[in-house]
Amino acid sequence: MKKHNFNAGPCILPEVALQNTAKAVVDLDGIGLSLLTISHRSKEFQAIMDETVALWKELLNIPEGYHVLFLGGGASLQFCMAPFNLMNKKVAFLETGVWAKKAIKEAKFFGETAVVASSADKNFTYIPKGYKIPTDVDYFHITTNNTIYGTEIHEDIDSPVNLVADMSSDIMSRPIDVSKYAMIYGGAQKNVGPSGVTFIIVRDDILGKVDRPIPTMLDYRTHIDKGSMFNTPPCGSIYTMRETLKWFKSMGGLEKIHEMNKKKAKLIYDEIDRNKMFVGTAVKEDRSLMNICFVMDEKYKEKEAAFLEFATKAGMVGVKGHRSVGGFRASVYNAHPIESAQALVDCMKEFEKQNA
Repeated sequence: MKKHNFNAGPCILPEVALQNTAKAVVDLDGIGLSLLTISHRSKEFQAIMDETVALWKELLNIPEGYHVLFLGGGASLQFCMAPFNLMNKKVAFLETGVWAKKAIKEAKFFGETAVVASSADKNFTYIPKGYKIPTDVDYFHITTNNTIYGTEIHEDIDSPVNLVADMSSDIMSRPIDVSKYAMIYGGAQKNVGPSGVTFIIVRDDILGKVDRPIPTMLDYRTHIDKGSMFNTPPCGSIYTMRETLKWFKSMGGLEKIHEMNKKKAKLIYDEIDRNKMFVGTAVKEDRSLMNICFVMDEKYKEKEAAFLEFATKAGMVGVKGHRSVGGFRASVYNAHPIESAQALVDCMKEFEKQNA
């Protein structure tokens, strides 16, 4: 039976990226050594690193004055590193879910935090609107996509202060104007690669402005100076990320990827809205293209476990909602094929036919 992977992360990856990585693990480009055993100082890995950075810059049209870094620790470490490097006294946040709350918690170690708007009042089922970004802060932090609640900021925000964005789960799902951001960061495993590597896009002129001393490993300038190789980088993960970005390029770039993502999401959202057994949880205008969250209609609440069992037997993997909210979640990242989205829709229709 074909399996359809809807896991929220680690994400589904392009088949060509998996195949090329599998070959490289045994023998990298015919050099007689495994990708996992070559030196990160070798000319072979330097070429991989250079091409991966170039692909990031090309696909996102990153302007001059920015550096692209590949580090460890996931977005969770960036919740600490960002304020360590960029915060002098005060930072403002848009609170849209669990990961935004975690970023706020870490920033409090370095100074004052201000939540300019929050959607906590409705369990983070919408993106706040009409708020005013204060101008007396070092930066304004947003989380662009909320994997647990299925909401997403679909436009680049105009900010009067430095804008820092956690884009862990929607990076490269659409074109963005990088020049509107002072820093973008995230874990690769939601959309652009396997777990183990964290991407940071940082504008050079925002660094070196804080009063505190910064430990060597936590200073972005350390990693800029050493080309993300101050210490041994996650070589295997960077290679697979390179192969994934090459696939994005071969598909026509982020404009085409965005079109594909909209079609996949619409397919499933249309069925949620049509099917009498299911209800979407996010406000329609803020629905995520990456993480589609829904629950059983109250009239069929007792059928939740039955649907999960039915979907699992039909080959759907990872459709159970996050433990904190329950229900269901279909994550349809860049490499997710539209055939799998259609398979879930067919599964939902058949379940309705048998149970409604």
